[in-house]
Amino acid sequence: MKAPDEAEILELWERGTARHPIDRALLLCAWARPDFPVSRLPDLPLGFINRTLLRLRETCFGPHIIAWVDCEHCGVHMEVALDTGQLLAASKDDAPSGEFEISGFHFRVPCSRDLAAIAGQRDVAAASLQLLQQCCLAPPGEDTPDFFSMMNEAESSMEKLDPGADINLSLSCVDCGHSWLAGFDIGSLLWSEIDLRARTLLSQVHSLAGAYGWTETEILALTPQRRTAYLDMVGV
Repeated sequence: MKAPDEAEILELWERGTARHPIDRALLLCAWARPDFPVSRLPDLPLGFINRTLLRLRETCFGPHIIAWVDCEHCGVHMEVALDTGQLLAASKDDAPSGEFEISGFHFRVPCSRDLAAIAGQRDVAAASLQLLQQCCLAPPGEDTPDFFSMMNEAESSMEKLDPGADINLSLSCVDCGHSWLAGFDIGSLLWSEIDLRARTLLSQVHSLAGAYGWTETEILALTPQRRTAYLDMVGV
């Protein structure tokens, strides 16, 4: 997997700025995995999407991640050091598929399309139930599954089949000692880093275009070292 160059960073940023976070994640995944048809990505397991984004993040910005989180007990702002290698090791790298059965009813693991369908649901329990309903493939005969009674077993099966779908961090507060699990959204983190990089590039283009009259293409063609030197000379 190759990292996008600066012009491609700006193109991805421009295309993704107005999109929903789920769509942004799929946009980045499509860039990283051109071997997959774009139309297929929304239906792939979430673990596949997350693994792809972790590898893209590693390629673009390196394996080490510094994230920030507020303690859910005392509210202190904590720095959390992560490593893409460790996060990838906790997930499967199998073919992107996964189905299971409960009491004769067949289910698949969730995908991005499922997340989009429940994005407006604020009740966590209701969202989980709706997600399971959407993942039901083939109920036998005309019977209606009791989805509520299947929740625990279904969640356990989904986690085993697609452990990278839901990345949770085991955290402990350095101030109050409180321990909890916090969700980690690689799509949002990677997008925030791309957004920062793109805005930095645009600021550099603005400064050098105003000082020298160069075009964006000409400025981006400069090596980072030369660009930094010119920015120093114009006092930026």
